[in-house]
Amino acid sequence: MLEFSNIDLSDDSEAGAFVKDEVVTVEFAATAGVLLSAVGRNHYHAADALVTGETGDSWCVSRDRFDNKYIPIVPTKMGESGRYRNRPTPVWAKKINSDFTIARSAGGDVLTGRAGDWLLQYAPGDYGVVAQTRFAAVYRKSL
Repeated sequence: MLEFSNIDLSDDSEAGAFVKDEVVTVEFAATAGVLLSAVGRNHYHAADALVTGETGDSWCVSRDRFDNKYIPIVPTKMGESGRYRNRPTPVWAKKINSDFTIARSAGGDVLTGRAGDWLLQYAPGDYGVVAQTRFAAVYRKSL
């Protein structure tokens, strides 16, 4: 199994810039906890966003990052549980052809990908893993 650490996909000739387009359902956590996603454990704090995508996958987004990443869909107001659309922000992505792991952030939860899944880099030191079927459903090559 490959173990990635602090990789920079912007310097990788096999990676590309992609944009997610998805409406999600959000609940804000009342207390701290752990969400078990398809790619691993996601620890969250009270007030963090617990997100469920169109494909049924779930993950968490820290409250301090959520407002910059998502826009509420009327009648939902920012900070309320409800439906949101992600802001169209390019991320670096690379399809990995072996099973692999990577920490979401330095010292963060370790995510596990299977051969054919995608490794995403949202910002330096900020990573995600997306299954091929989900990636094909919600990500498009950035222009």
